[in-house]
Amino acid sequence: MNSTPPTGLPASERIATLDVLRGFALMGILIMNMPGFSYSGWHESDGSHYWPLQIDQMAEQVRDALFSGKFNSLFSVLFGLGFTIQFARMQQQDPLHADRLYLRRLLVLFLVGVLHACVFWFGDVLHVYALLGIVLLFGLRRVSDRGLVLIMVGCIVYPLVASLLRVAFVTKEFVASRVAMGKGFALTNDAAFGAGSFLDTARENLRIVMFEYGDLYSLWGTFGWYVSMTLTMLLGVLAGRRRWATRIPELMPQIKRLTWVMLVVGLALSTTSTLIWEANRTPGPSLIKTFAGLCYNVSRPMLMVFYVLLIVQLFHRPSWKPLFKPFELTGRMPLTNYLMQTALCTTLFYAWGFGLWAKVGPAAGLALSVALFFCIQVPLSWWWLKSHDRGPLEALWSRLTYGPRKAKRSTEGIRPA
Repeated sequence: MNSTPPTGLPASERIATLDVLRGFALMGILIMNMPGFSYSGWHESDGSHYWPLQIDQMAEQVRDALFSGKFNSLFSVLFGLGFTIQFARMQQQDPLHADRLYLRRLLVLFLVGVLHACVFWFGDVLHVYALLGIVLLFGLRRVSDRGLVLIMVGCIVYPLVASLLRVAFVTKEFVASRVAMGKGFALTNDAAFGAGSFLDTARENLRIVMFEYGDLYSLWGTFGWYVSMTLTMLLGVLAGRRRWATRIPELMPQIKRLTWVMLVVGLALSTTSTLIWEANRTPGPSLIKTFAGLCYNVSRPMLMVFYVLLIVQLFHRPSWKPLFKPFELTGRMPLTNYLMQTALCTTLFYAWGFGLWAKVGPAAGLALSVALFFCIQVPLSWWWLKSHDRGPLEALWSRLTYGPRKAKRSTEGIRPA
């Protein structure tokens, strides 16, 4: 029996398309997270617009239609795909210890995510991937392809059922109490992030995380978020099992046909949900909002798939390949770049940094996201990877998983997406 210590994927064996997709996802994640970094969304808990200018409201609608939910979905697809490839390699090299090593990998990611959420920024997604990865490791990885498809169908149906239950049982009085609670959070957010010290921001982050997981109604919504991530993670598992990433030339005819179906249907559904929510901003559940939620939950994976298929086609054209180099570079060190976004944005917006909290609207925030990605993250990734095989946090993650000697033999650790 082979007991060679497992290491990460050698740089020469990387799948460049996946690195490009990771980099593209990182840019989209920054665009979507920018509002959470720069002002308190709790101000809009009563349905009002925090930013009155039409250009800002239009930017919000474009962001919601084209980016909302699509890029964290892409990350979760890549996480599921990476799990399938990497765990299979671990089992081949060291079948007796594969479960333990991958669990250690996930626990390190979980601890990093919890630290990130509770101290630096409450919007962390790493701990979510880690927890879902543990479920995948000890349960869902043994489910057949047909069983995974059935679970995915359940993940689409669950939000609809949950929304109908809210329509049936949530009262106006309860909605009013949640709005008041939201206004309270807006005040404490502004005090901590807009005027407080680093310690104040850490306390506020911890308070928000405890509310998300400690308040029963909020926990219901958080569970729905996990269900959404499970849907796309399992899609990644199926992609890994069927080796879609290594069969792109063979699958290209199907890819071309499916691309435009995903765009037309996904964009129509996403636009419909955005317009309905904009026209029905009054707080509280309703049947029309339930329909909007259904449109959104179906459009989210469809537009994500469109982005993936379009990038796959363009990246495999020699004339287009150089244009994707910035995404490939950032995608080679996704954990480092994801956490770097928090470092950059909290420094820009929080009071202990440059103090731009609540001073950058959605339109400017959209432009700033793209600028930070291409002007800071891409050059730093290029500079670092000139002399290293992987990002600094990826190297640390590998060291904490395999130990110093085994990690040194690895040129690429297991990635968070």
